[in-house]
Amino acid sequence: MSIRVVVADDQDLVRAGLVMILGAQPDLEVVGEAADGLSALDLATRLRPDVLLVDIRMPGLDGVEVTRRLAGPGVADPMAVVVITTFDLDEYVLGALRAGARGFLLKDAGPELLVQAIHAAATGDALIAPNVTRRLLAAFADHAPVVPPVQPTHPLTEREEDVLALVARGRTNAEIAAELFVGLSTVKTHVAALMSKLGARNRVEIAMWAHDTRRVEVDGRRPGSERR
Repeated sequence: MSIRVVVADDQDLVRAGLVMILGAQPDLEVVGEAADGLSALDLATRLRPDVLLVDIRMPGLDGVEVTRRLAGPGVADPMAVVVITTFDLDEYVLGALRAGARGFLLKDAGPELLVQAIHAAATGDALIAPNVTRRLLAAFADHAPVVPPVQPTHPLTEREEDVLALVARGRTNAEIAAELFVGLSTVKTHVAALMSKLGARNRVEIAMWAHDTRRVEVDGRRPGSERR
């Protein structure tokens, strides 16, 4: 089945380019377009696409607010949202991810990474543009959590800590499996366990918890990992 996508961007040429790139993929279907935040919110609510691709800066409502209303804390049935922008400011990255986005890309990321982000979001993964990932880790390190991080319902196992660190670094399930030399189904089991123990709804919330609790340092290593 095709992945249904709604594209929201207030620049006509940019939106047309995004639609063309996604429409050229055999397993992606663009089911709607929006030129402002309110239209994006309305269209996504009515069509319930598999993924909403939304620009940060739009008239009416910005992309962060659209994301918060469709995927933020308290939303019963959160939508998969990928935020795309020309601005890689920390406040936008943090705002989008805390609002519930499953991906963050710059518009110069290229068609391949864009398609990867759509696929990742549709399957519950999260993809953040590599050129902003390190700055994102630094931004998390420099920002105190808005509220104290929740405590796990049960202690994390050593392997869950390993998976947690890689999820926080933006790795996909396939990349985690390759790095830890385990099967894909094993990774999925660990991710599901993390979501359950942390009360997280998606991988981005797992990553935010890892950074909020200082499980992952700016260089991507978990404290104490160098002693193994």
